[in-house]
Amino acid sequence: MTNLNEQYEEKVRPCIDLIDSLRSLGVEKDLALPAIAVIGDQSSGKSSVLEALSGVALPRGSGIVTRCPLELKMKRKKEGEGWQGKISYQDHEEEIQAPADVEKKIEEAQIQIAGVGVGISENMISLEIASPDVPDLTLIDLPGITRVAVQGQPVNIGEQIKKLIHKFITKQETICLVVHACNVDLATTEALQMAQEEDPEGERTLGILTKPDLVDKGTEQMVIDILQNEVIHLKKGYMIVKCRGQQEIMEKVSLAEAIERERAFFADHTHFGSLYDDGRATVPRLAEQLTLELVHHIEKSLPRLEEQIEEKLEQAQAELVRYGTGPPSDAAERLYFLIDKVTAFTQDAISLAAGEELRCGEKLNIFSALRREFDKWSIHLSHTGHKFNTRIDREVAIYEDKYRGRELPGFINYKTFEVMVKEQIKQLEEPAVKKLRDIADAIKKLFLQLAQCSFTGFPNLLKTAKAKIENIKLERESTAESMLRTQFKMEMIVYSQDSTYSNSLSDRKKEESEEEEKRKGPKFHKERNCMDNHATLQELMLHLKSYYNIASQRLADQVPMVIRYQMLQESAVQLQRQMMQMIQDKENMEFLLKEDLNIGCKRATLQSRIKRLMKARAYLMEF
Repeated sequence: MTNLNEQYEEKVRPCIDLIDSLRSLGVEKDLALPAIAVIGDQSSGKSSVLEALSGVALPRGSGIVTRCPLELKMKRKKEGEGWQGKISYQDHEEEIQAPADVEKKIEEAQIQIAGVGVGISENMISLEIASPDVPDLTLIDLPGITRVAVQGQPVNIGEQIKKLIHKFITKQETICLVVHACNVDLATTEALQMAQEEDPEGERTLGILTKPDLVDKGTEQMVIDILQNEVIHLKKGYMIVKCRGQQEIMEKVSLAEAIERERAFFADHTHFGSLYDDGRATVPRLAEQLTLELVHHIEKSLPRLEEQIEEKLEQAQAELVRYGTGPPSDAAERLYFLIDKVTAFTQDAISLAAGEELRCGEKLNIFSALRREFDKWSIHLSHTGHKFNTRIDREVAIYEDKYRGRELPGFINYKTFEVMVKEQIKQLEEPAVKKLRDIADAIKKLFLQLAQCSFTGFPNLLKTAKAKIENIKLERESTAESMLRTQFKMEMIVYSQDSTYSNSLSDRKKEESEEEEKRKGPKFHKERNCMDNHATLQELMLHLKSYYNIASQRLADQVPMVIRYQMLQESAVQLQRQMMQMIQDKENMEFLLKEDLNIGCKRATLQSRIKRLMKARAYLMEF
């Protein structure tokens, strides 16, 4: 550790202190911080490793001992300085007087958080230890993985523990420290399997082998193969340690003496001596490696951490703006507050109808939707016209028998023309009304979104606005439908300006003539003039197509204009008028300004989040 402290004196502690400071702010609620999570199956030796690193005894026993995530923050002090300890959880913080008191304090904390018994909790306990005998390192100890529930445990305790572990190790910022006993088949280690699920490439997983003294003679090479990364490959590799066994604990062998015994065990071991020489054995080497891994991981994560803080801060500030500052206590100020709130909403409603930017911050645009719907209406008119033309061509003889009166060939029966035109246009009325209803629903939905955005946290004000939007929608829709039906009644009066009709008829004749010449050639065109009856019907078809073209163009504009005027412009104006009239009733003010019960809490939560994120940003800027 001496070389480590000399080489990294100016960089190791500041890096770890930075992350510890961010975690103490509670920033981990908002974003993932670099960390080393310690996981292992029950009886893997996980607690012994942590004890060896920290120099204090942790809770031991059968079954689940670690019932809450334990953040173990170790700070190396200068030689000769005294030991210090502190434990904090929930709103409790307490100094620990001596290393021997740590185990008891952790047990008390677990009972406070997870209750008496063997249940677990996601709430974290933070244990700080400062001593000349510990490395500069922070670890998060997680409950040991269990397969079978024992008496007093929930039936699904195994799943609860796995869910908790996954919550930590799924984060890309977390290094997985997998503890595995040498005398257990590596392939059956559930902790390693879980790490592989979250880190399939093994890029952020480090394996720790324990209990090398329990390895059966003749199987030492299997352990060496694992440590040489030849069994299950991990990019960070494996290390091996020998911590105090149960017998040594009963004999009260000190942690310092256990470290010395460990060094002698590996240095003198026939098979594992080379591991010691390579720096892959003993707790002190593990502490050094973990410190370097954590510092490297922190440095690698800092740029992304800065980006995340800015993103989260921007999101929280934007959300706080939506919630606002809340109504003032002074009666006069409350009235002004209500007026400002309603005025902002009604101005946004007018802006929405005009296609302008909204003050509430929402990106609501009705005109793109209107354009699509009105294009569909135009396409429907065109499609209906094509069907009309095709039907006329196909059924021309039927119409001759059905409608031709006593007129001689060459004369067009106007009544026939009029009946056919009215029949065709009448078919457009219900589609036009349906288009109105579809667009009315879409516009209402946007007005409701605007109200939701403008009156967040004021349920009575929002409810009132929604009721007015619904009533206005029904009223405007009824008026617009009446106007559309009147329009179609007027369309039953077959009319067009002479010049307009003549131009349309001329264009249609020209088109028909060009199409006929393409199909049959000039000779057939001359012969057709001799076919009187056919010529009469062709003339009728030209008139029908010409008039439908004029009527459909008229409806293509008129129907959208009626819908847009009534459902958008008039609705916005009427909503503005009614909302402003509403606030004239001062007796109703308190009812309208009653806040949602949760809004104050949400506002306080956001303010707290913004405060800690701004502190976090300041820490990073100073780093």
